[in-house]
Amino acid sequence: MPALTPQSILEGRRTNRTPVPLIIGLVVSGICLLLALAFYLATGEPVGVLVGTLLALPTAVVLVGLILLVDRLEPEPRLHLLLALGWGGGVAIVGALIVNSLGGAVLELAIGPDAGMFVTMAVVAPVVEESFKGVLLLLVLWWWRHEIDGPTDGIVYASLCGLGFALVENVLYYMRGFEGPQGEFWLTVLVRGVIAPLGHPLYTALTGLGVAYAATHRGAGRFLAVVAGWIGAVLLHGLWNGSTAFGLPGLLFAYAVEAAVLVVMIVVLVRDRRRLVGLIRTYLPAYVPSGLVQPDDIRMLGTMAGRRQARHWARRQAGGTGVRAMGDYQLAATELALLHDRARLGTIDPHAFHARREAIVGLMRAAATAFMRRLPQAPPPPWAVRQQQSGFFAPPSNLHVARLPSLPPQSVPPRGPGRPGQQWPPR
Repeated sequence: MPALTPQSILEGRRTNRTPVPLIIGLVVSGICLLLALAFYLATGEPVGVLVGTLLALPTAVVLVGLILLVDRLEPEPRLHLLLALGWGGGVAIVGALIVNSLGGAVLELAIGPDAGMFVTMAVVAPVVEESFKGVLLLLVLWWWRHEIDGPTDGIVYASLCGLGFALVENVLYYMRGFEGPQGEFWLTVLVRGVIAPLGHPLYTALTGLGVAYAATHRGAGRFLAVVAGWIGAVLLHGLWNGSTAFGLPGLLFAYAVEAAVLVVMIVVLVRDRRRLVGLIRTYLPAYVPSGLVQPDDIRMLGTMAGRRQARHWARRQAGGTGVRAMGDYQLAATELALLHDRARLGTIDPHAFHARREAIVGLMRAAATAFMRRLPQAPPPPWAVRQQQSGFFAPPSNLHVARLPSLPPQSVPPRGPGRPGQQWPPR
């Protein structure tokens, strides 16, 4: 069997093949996206569809960039992120179009056109749309729970799913607006594309927070967290949709609430970034005796500027091989800290912990080896200002397998998943 690639190791896969559930999800999302496009072309003018697409894309590109910017310290697998974007723009859109249309027709017959339209917009649509988007997050929780290491990951997956939904939905609104009065058309573009482009990503991010809690905790509270997050997403979505019936005051109130939620999300992201840096500083010092990392490496890994400086140095010294090796080393070190935190929380069993750690440590050693083979006489790295030492710059012979920590005390949770009385993780 061929050796695992660095990407396979970082993603916790046992083979280099793309997981079948991921392939199925991408295919289904693509088919649904084509069905949505066919529906747009069948119900509108091709020129309107083209104009709507061209107007919707810039906002989506900017927001995707911002989401990826948030996801730099411990980036998620690109295919998983593509699935989140495609699910929102494909599966969730098609499902919402069908259910909202049927529900709206039934309500209009039951309570009248005006009341039926309002209930569909303010109640049915939020429930349906947040449910279809939330299914993606539940699938990630089920199949790739290990990829969700904290609130940031939940927000990233949820925001991309919501953004995919908003992108394709905006094409529909712009297409229909293009066929009407120009004043209303440009107002729609202004509101959906400029003033309030974060609606769907923000709604679904609440569900993402609940899913992130479920992925990183044990006990019955996990289920309640997911339900609470989904309810929050539905309520915020319904508030925005229903505010249009109350004119400008209602719209301003809903906008203010969304702005407050956005501020809370930013605070959560900042705190989670600090938490991740704290994990690196807490767990990696135990690996200093092995030579895998040095104190200066830990300081470098704790800031985006330090990581960037290290990659630039590696590129100058050893070209593409150097920067790839440094990138693998940095990401593997981050995953190692997160692995210890999962052990502390008791969300990974002992055998899985040791197997995962062996793979991550092996990747860090392989990265250092690849760099040393490419440039055995490189100058001291600039981030190692105190001791002029680095685990990344250490020859393979200087790395000591026997000095790997059994596990630092912080990694032992109060209660483990092993047998009663068994210490976890075992020493």
